[in-house]
Amino acid sequence: MAEKEENKETKKEESSRTNKVKKKVNGWKIAFLVLIGIILGGVIFSTVRIFTARETNLPPSSETTVPKGSPVLSMNTNKKKLNTVMAYFLNDLQKGSDVKYEFYLENQAMLKGEFKILGAKVDFYLYFDPYVMDNGNVQLKARDLSIGSLNLPVSQVMATVKRGYKFPKWVAIDPEEQTIVLKLNEFKLNNGMFIKANHIDLVGDDIQFSLYLPKEKKADD
Repeated sequence: MAEKEENKETKKEESSRTNKVKKKVNGWKIAFLVLIGIILGGVIFSTVRIFTARETNLPPSSETTVPKGSPVLSMNTNKKKLNTVMAYFLNDLQKGSDVKYEFYLENQAMLKGEFKILGAKVDFYLYFDPYVMDNGNVQLKARDLSIGSLNLPVSQVMATVKRGYKFPKWVAIDPEEQTIVLKLNEFKLNNGMFIKANHIDLVGDDIQFSLYLPKEKKADD
């Protein structure tokens, strides 16, 4: 009887140890499988994120393309900056010319120059009011003339200026109408871009222009 009881106890201890080993093995298996699952899940998630196009708020390329002949940039400037640009441009234009003139902006646009009367040099100042035309060009309407003690009509002085002064091709002088038109639509930059005037307020010192892309050439051009 004693031997049977000892055998039973021995079998119980062996069974208990076996169960403990199985539990340890099963625990390691489960932990290992969980680890493998986490690793595989991470790899799959990363792969999906890498090869999936990221959503953005950028508009389609067709919406970002600006048609040619359309404004791409608006520019606000003032009289001081524009006077600097015009002085540089006129100095370059009048290189090698004996007859010089100046054009700058105050509360009015002013053309300053000189001509000879009976061999004497006479300074003159022509004052203009600027207007923005519907096509973006600028019209300068003569308003006043200062020429010392002489009493000459504006049209005569402007005719003398037109004959004796060198102007760019895109500047049109009309002595009879007493106007100067700055044809900005004919003033092209080297890359074909052009400028239009939007607003000119000399008293408020507010001058606005727009920069345009080159217009598409027609098949007949």
